Amino acid sequence: MTAVETQVQYNTTYTVTTEEYMIQEEDWDRDLLLDPAWEKQQRKVGASQVMSTIHILKVNTLKCTCIDVLIASHEVGKIPIVVARLECNIRHSFLMQTEITFTAWCNSHLRKAGTQIENIEEDFRNGLKLMLLLEVISGERLPKPDKGKMRFHKIANVNKALDFICSKGVKLVSIGAEEIVDGNVKMTLGMIWTIILRFAIQDISVEETSAKEGLLLWCQRKTAPYRNVNVQNFHISWKDGLALCALIHRHRPDLIDYSKLRKDDPIGNLNTAFEVAEKYLDIPKMLDAEDIVNTPKPDEKAIMTYVSCFYHAFAGAEQAETAANRICKVLAVNQENERLMEEYEKLASELLEWIKRTIPWLENRAAEQTMRAMQQKLEDFRDYRRVHKPPRVQEKCQLEINFNTLQTKLRLSNRPAFMPSEGKMVSDIANAWKGLEQVEKGYEEWLLTEIRRLERLDHLAEKFKQKCSLHESWTAGKEDLLSKKDYESASLMEIRALMRKHEAFESDLAAHQDRVEQIAAIAQELNELDYHDAATVNARCQGICDQWDNLGTLTQKRRDALERVEKLWETIDQLYLEFAKRAAPFNNWMDGAMEDLQDMFIVHSIEEIQSLITAHDQFKATLPEADKERAAIMGIMNEIMKIAQTYGIKLSGVNPYTVLSLQDISNKWETVKQLVPLRDQMLQEEVARQQANERLRRQFAAQANIIGPWIQTKMEEIGHVSVDIAGSLEEQMNNLKTYEQNIINYKSNIDKLEGDHQLIQEALIFDNKHTNYTMEHIRVGWEQLLTTIARTINEVENQILTRDAKGISQEQLNEFRASFNHFDRKRNGMMDPDDFRACLISMGYDLGEVEFARIMTLVDPNNTGVVTFQAFIDFMTRETAETDTAEQVMASFKILASDKPFITVEELRRELPPEQAEYCISRMTKYVGPEAAPGALDYISFSSALYGESDL
Repeated sequence: MTAVETQVQYNTTYTVTTEEYMIQEEDWDRDLLLDPAWEKQQRKVGASQVMSTIHILKVNTLKCTCIDVLIASHEVGKIPIVVARLECNIRHSFLMQTEITFTAWCNSHLRKAGTQIENIEEDFRNGLKLMLLLEVISGERLPKPDKGKMRFHKIANVNKALDFICSKGVKLVSIGAEEIVDGNVKMTLGMIWTIILRFAIQDISVEETSAKEGLLLWCQRKTAPYRNVNVQNFHISWKDGLALCALIHRHRPDLIDYSKLRKDDPIGNLNTAFEVAEKYLDIPKMLDAEDIVNTPKPDEKAIMTYVSCFYHAFAGAEQAETAANRICKVLAVNQENERLMEEYEKLASELLEWIKRTIPWLENRAAEQTMRAMQQKLEDFRDYRRVHKPPRVQEKCQLEINFNTLQTKLRLSNRPAFMPSEGKMVSDIANAWKGLEQVEKGYEEWLLTEIRRLERLDHLAEKFKQKCSLHESWTAGKEDLLSKKDYESASLMEIRALMRKHEAFESDLAAHQDRVEQIAAIAQELNELDYHDAATVNARCQGICDQWDNLGTLTQKRRDALERVEKLWETIDQLYLEFAKRAAPFNNWMDGAMEDLQDMFIVHSIEEIQSLITAHDQFKATLPEADKERAAIMGIMNEIMKIAQTYGIKLSGVNPYTVLSLQDISNKWETVKQLVPLRDQMLQEEVARQQANERLRRQFAAQANIIGPWIQTKMEEIGHVSVDIAGSLEEQMNNLKTYEQNIINYKSNIDKLEGDHQLIQEALIFDNKHTNYTMEHIRVGWEQLLTTIARTINEVENQILTRDAKGISQEQLNEFRASFNHFDRKRNGMMDPDDFRACLISMGYDLGEVEFARIMTLVDPNNTGVVTFQAFIDFMTRETAETDTAEQVMASFKILASDKPFITVEELRRELPPEQAEYCISRMTKYVGPEAAPGALDYISFSSALYGESDL
């Protein structure tokens, strides 16, 4: 008997013969006829092989009593004929198995329309249920069927169904409506297999494989992790039932406890899979467990048909899982961005609050009254600069880095740029920081000025007290002396003596006029410098001035009185007078010399102390002349003694014209000679101190002149590295990390310089002619260097992040960098608008004025007039890469919502992880559209808001 072969071709994808639905392998394609060659071969098979074949046929197919009988009667020669009959029975079994599977598959779809079939070759003969089946599985409407019961009505309906199949790209060969109407079971099954291939299997594609290979690859991937499962085909790989159970457990582990399944219980495994699939997955039972187990090679089409139902049952869940993963990814990015925004707001608030607290402290210019208190303020300021400010500098730098990183992440995730709260922009923080540094600089200058002022005040106050004490000791008793009327009872000589004495006093008084003026000048300067105890100074100065005026008045009165009686006294001892006249100035000179030799001094340089030494040397040069004057004065007294001794004059022992004695002159002269070496010692000690200060200046200058240029050089080197196109971004990052480590290692030099600077301040050194660098310059340069290296590393990190996120190659980045460097004519890391336009034109952009203005708003949103390298890279990245969009997120939510324009709370909690689900629920608005279910949420406006496209 010759089989009628019918071919069905699907868009050149695969070709199926209508007879193939019951053909298991070529050995069975004989339609009840045995091949003579095969029979001859079978006779040569040994007795053991024949017995083994019979045993397999007995156990796995149909029980055959005749074989047992033949074996029992030793009629082994008739066994091949019996085997042929068994083959016919097996083929019929395959046909019945396929018919059962196809019937169940058709009913799984027809029940959606409220009907089913009982006999596949009979129930499709009128074409009505066949058309209904095609409408259900395709979702399309077929032409209206004919309602008649005549044969031509049935043929017309079947032809409508076949035409619909052909319209879907299926080429039907040798399958006609007449065979279906006549109930040809092979043609009917071939047609159903064609429908299954087209509507259930053809659309299955995994990694661009064909339908059958795609379904097989899907099964292999899903069952790969399971023990005792090795899916290689659609027949014997499914006999033990473990593959079906693994498919169910992979997608619904709650339905089957895979660990309790046994490979030696295939029927139990298969029935478990059939029952679970029918009860929970809405997949009808299409196979029989015993038929599959007892058949050497189960029907491949039946297995494929049943397995395809699992693919379609789980495909929706996988699609929902993919959509949920996309939403989770988007929400995770959004949550991370919000966390970074909150962290930025917190850090910015804390830094601004610290600046707000610190500025009033630095603006406080309430001067202290003592040097100790002002030095404590200076020490507090040093603690602020060394302990309190450096962490805030790091916080400011980290804040800028976090802000740049956040903006980069928002840009890469296609989110709107982050706008901090009012007053918390990076520029606001920079302005506040600038104000802090300005106040800080003014505060330090004020502290040093105040210390100088208090030092000057202490010196003047001590000098004032010393001069006042000297003056008061000199004026003590002078008022009483001037008020005496001793001239009334004095002799002529005594009157003359009193007159000369008074003249000497007037000379002394005139000599002390300079000291009084100095006291008044010092008091005035103390008042001008706002001395804290100015009231006491003023009172004492006023007392001295009042006393001085009174002395002047009393002196004039006494002179008038002596002049009135001068005519009464004519003789006067010229020697005593000459002694008094010469001794008084000399005494005043010695008083002035002692005062100068004991005078306190303050100098700030070697030149100043040298000037004092020169003045002291000049003073010492006058000592020989002073010694001659002393000898002359002593000669006068010797002459008096000689005259008295010569003429026998009895001296009273007291010079009537002066209170000074020869002993007084000698004592003061010895005192002056003793004070001279002490003054020399003080000056030499001051010279040593100034030389030590000079060494400190030179030591500080030597380091500062090295560190200052080093910082400038590193700033320039970092600028060159940031725009260098040689090497990859990772190499640039390594170079920058090396620079950063070198800079960190160099911190010890800064600390050493800080120590030298502290020694200079403790030594009260206020200037340094050996260097132009101050400690403030070094500090500012060091802070700028730390900020620059951190910012440059952050920019390279952002470029790496941009490159990895956008898929930009290293060659593209090098090309962008080379173009930027070429048009960066000023070599300052920025391009002017004209250079930027030329750069874009060189890269192939056709720019009009409007388009160029639009691009400038992207790369220079703040209208600074320049384009930085980071802005240029961001622009070129946006031009060459794609990102997620709001439409993609909306499509994902639409899948989770089963194509509804809204989504419910239950769907979100079922499809998304708890954290992301609650995040969506708290931010989605209520859906107000038509047919809104209770608790419906609007995912469209929520998706738009994620990308800044909504006012949500």
